Amino acid sequence: MDLGISGKTAFVAASTGGLGLAIARALAAEGVRVAVTGRRPDRAKEIAAELEAAGHTAVGIEADLGTPKGAAAAVERCTDALGPIDILVLNGPGPKPGAAATLTSDDIAAAFDVLVKPQHALISQVLPGMRERRWGRILAVGSSGVVAPLPNLAVSNTGRAALAGYLKTLAAEVALDAVTVNMLLPGRIATDRVAELDQAAAKRRGTTVEEIQLESRKTIPARRYGEPGEFGAAAAFLCSAPASYITGVALRCDGGLIRSL
Repeated sequence: MDLGISGKTAFVAASTGGLGLAIARALAAEGVRVAVTGRRPDRAKEIAAELEAAGHTAVGIEADLGTPKGAAAAVERCTDALGPIDILVLNGPGPKPGAAATLTSDDIAAAFDVLVKPQHALISQVLPGMRERRWGRILAVGSSGVVAPLPNLAVSNTGRAALAGYLKTLAAEVALDAVTVNMLLPGRIATDRVAELDQAAAKRRGTTVEEIQLESRKTIPARRYGEPGEFGAAAAFLCSAPASYITGVALRCDGGLIRSL
């Protein structure tokens, strides 16, 4: 299938590793000009150089997206290097694990500071141009916790649910401008973040990481963790031209982990 996005420009937040990197690679493979962003400028430039060596167009950008000023600066650097942003991928580090009963007011504030405010800041920078050009794709990397809150991830569950509500509302507001807004929800994808959660679970329960992973695989109908490339491919499709009638959805890429429809 021709995804129809060759020559478009994508800003992929937090793409120096994990799911963000998988999405950046998948978009680059479709001919998209990709801004690889993160707080590690050397790593961002290294990945961009790898993509360039493979015949793609990419640029590495240092980006501290924790403030509106940082978001604006990163978007400006991307635009200067690659042109107006057509595809915005929202992504970022997950907050610390913890139980709901032990949350503090600071934890609740952190849920919004990490999982809502930076995403809103980026959207505010790129959405006007998308609407003016009457083409745009906004895709947020979420969590299966949006559909079924995950144990011991209370901060993540809270912040990601808030982001989902904001994005669903936004999707209806910009649909007439040919801008789609969607979320892609990973289950157990084999990334460093999931490895950290497995290690934390093993320590908390006094067992081994291998035992935690075995238990996790048993809860997944596919009986395995997903590969980052599989997630990246799903993201590329949601950012594509053929996906123009898909908006306001939260698509799960989880091997059947969440049992509800």
